[in-house]
Amino acid sequence: MLDTQAKVVPPANLVRRILLRILWFLVFAAVIGYVVNHAITLSNRPAGPAGFGRGVLHGALMPAAMPNLLVGRDVSIYAANNTGRTYKLGYTVGVNGCGAIFFGISFWRFNRWRKRAKPQG
Repeated sequence: MLDTQAKVVPPANLVRRILLRILWFLVFAAVIGYVVNHAITLSNRPAGPAGFGRGVLHGALMPAAMPNLLVGRDVSIYAANNTGRTYKLGYTVGVNGCGAIFFGISFWRFNRWRKRAKPQG
């Protein structure tokens, strides 16, 4: 009796796709880090306390500050000189708006993947 066993070798195409996705993720993280650093620097230039608008901007950029923080660059994601309640409301709106967009896109993609994976019947 002949025993033949198929060896499972990941196709080169799959390995290439995974490496390409990792590379794109790193490039995307570097670009986001640069944009966040530049935007925070520009937003802190105006003199005077930060109000609602800068609070929204700082709140929206706060989740994207992670690449900078991971590489050891200190990013100011909260203005110490602010107007109080209006800045904090703006900051909250920015964080929640950014989260709603991010998680909305993520759930939309997961839903598409689930529909695609469902057997046709």
